[in-house]
Amino acid sequence: MNIIEVTELDDSIYKALIMLIPQLSPGSMIPSKEEINEIVKSENCYLFVAKNTSDKIITSLTLVKYRIPTGLKVWIEDVVVDETERGKGIGKLLTLFAINFAKKLGAKSLELTSNPSRIAANQLYQKLGFVKRETNVYRLYFND
Repeated sequence: MNIIEVTELDDSIYKALIMLIPQLSPGSMIPSKEEINEIVKSENCYLFVAKNTSDKIITSLTLVKYRIPTGLKVWIEDVVVDETERGKGIGKLLTLFAINFAKKLGAKSLELTSNPSRIAANQLYQKLGFVKRETNVYRLYFND
């Protein structure tokens, strides 16, 4: 598996992402190429993809950083492994890559959220040393 940071968005990467995103969040809107390019060009986001030995993109992960008065925050967001490739340790390798990348950014910690229904993912994160926080997460929806 070859993990790469996407620094230039081409059609092959975009097509792979629009195949992966519905596997992460069924029913969600597919982002436009311009929206994905905005992530790629952002100074605060890092988009990583991994290719298998056949050069097919099989996973993606977004790392987001931002500075607040209490320090540098780094989050893992939107991790998805192609359903045909799950159970092969790919998520672990990608997460370890993100951990090392966050350390190089100077982060003191790395955070993520994971739906409780994603049992394998939650077990993986705990095995890698992530600790479940006792906190409330709130979301405010805005009607269109």
